[in-house]
Amino acid sequence: MTLRRSAAVVLFLLLPLLARPALAGSPEPSPAKLAAIAAIEKNSAAVGEWGRKIWEFAEPAFQEHNSSKLLADALEQAGFRVRRGAADMPTSFVAEFGAGTPVVALLAEYDALPGLSQLDQPQQQVNPRQTAGHGCGHNLFGAAIVGAAIAAKDAMTSAKLGGTIRVYGCPAEEGGCGKAYLVRAGEFKDVDVAVHWHPGSSNSAGMKSSLAIIRFRTRFTGVSAHAAGSPQLGRSALDGVELMNVGINFLREHVTSAARIHYVITNGGNRPNVVPQEAEAWYYIRAPRMSEAQAIFARAKKIAEGAALMTETKHEIRMITGSYEILVNEPLARAMDANLRHIGAPQFTSEERAFAAEVRKEFGVSSKPDEEPLATRIEPVEIGMSNGSTDVGDVSWVVPTVGLSVATTAREIPGHSWANTACAGMSIGRRGSIVAAKVLAATTVDLLERPDLLKTAQRDFRRRLGETKYATVLSDGPPPEKLDDF
Repeated sequence: MTLRRSAAVVLFLLLPLLARPALAGSPEPSPAKLAAIAAIEKNSAAVGEWGRKIWEFAEPAFQEHNSSKLLADALEQAGFRVRRGAADMPTSFVAEFGAGTPVVALLAEYDALPGLSQLDQPQQQVNPRQTAGHGCGHNLFGAAIVGAAIAAKDAMTSAKLGGTIRVYGCPAEEGGCGKAYLVRAGEFKDVDVAVHWHPGSSNSAGMKSSLAIIRFRTRFTGVSAHAAGSPQLGRSALDGVELMNVGINFLREHVTSAARIHYVITNGGNRPNVVPQEAEAWYYIRAPRMSEAQAIFARAKKIAEGAALMTETKHEIRMITGSYEILVNEPLARAMDANLRHIGAPQFTSEERAFAAEVRKEFGVSSKPDEEPLATRIEPVEIGMSNGSTDVGDVSWVVPTVGLSVATTAREIPGHSWANTACAGMSIGRRGSIVAAKVLAATTVDLLERPDLLKTAQRDFRRRLGETKYATVLSDGPPPEKLDDF
């Protein structure tokens, strides 16, 4: 091979690397970043304790009074200025340290899911003191964010860095879209960049988008009557719900393959011998783009209208909430990935691996002798799509945003399950949350120290946003006190 040809081959192999953004994380961790990581290690017991207490509180959407108070108090004691009840939500808060730009936002969640009460055991066992459970690990989410913010604040002070660290206490991610209410209230209007994480079963920095979602209820109102004595005088609201569901199920054939529609009947009447005067169903519509979700929602409203006509009932569609898909940011993802690789994936003990293996066995997932029941490797940064939805999406459409996933639960088990609740309450979840806190703290320091990273991230944000204008899909009016108030 000639020298010229060799050079051409080398250039060809390097082209993919040269085409990447120049900012792929700091080549060597700065003293401030190392100090932030060390601070997490020093305060790991506190982070673990916060996560465990929130796990024990197990408070569902808009009712996280103890959980939000715990985190807000911890930030206040660490020197943050705390404003509680942001955007008219009693369980939200905004905590701030420093002054001026850049303003780096850290997003904290702490709501639990109804019906997922579970002891920290590898077999399904309801906790008699709880009716809800952290089947999505939000107890770990909030604890790690607050730990990261305090560590970054300490490093910021010692290194005399300028800027502002701001923690958003975000209630009701599960169905209530607390962040969308915060965005609607203008709480992010001066933010330069936002970071978050999510407990999961893998370790990766965020280039995955999510599904946009619209949540709504349809209530039918009819005429009650004796179901045997005078059925001809009745107009069944339950018939309206059931016919709407039939129509929705036929609609599934005519939506994009990545779309999801699911529902529950929240009110189907009281007794079989009384024609139901009122009935209601609650729907979630998900799609890769908000525009697609809105198009499906428009058809769903027509189906509801048809069901009401067929049953001679009245119907009312009440919008619940909606979240946009996540707008990813490649420069931020690569910077966060560099920090994740510097810190490393969680390394679990033999007892933790045995716990996870037992959980997998309960779900019929058998671990081979050489197979790890918990993720211990870091996935590459790749553009992709998650099948879940999150109100982080709304934040990502108004400010450059990045997140990561860290292993806190056993591999190949379903999300929103008792098994996730069990892992989130024991050392598996805590160990993953410490890794997340270190990555978040290191990334926050990057954003305070490196204006070049921030500028590149903002260019990427503007390019992906294009001409699209964000507009909330929330109903008018204040947030509810609980989801059942909609």
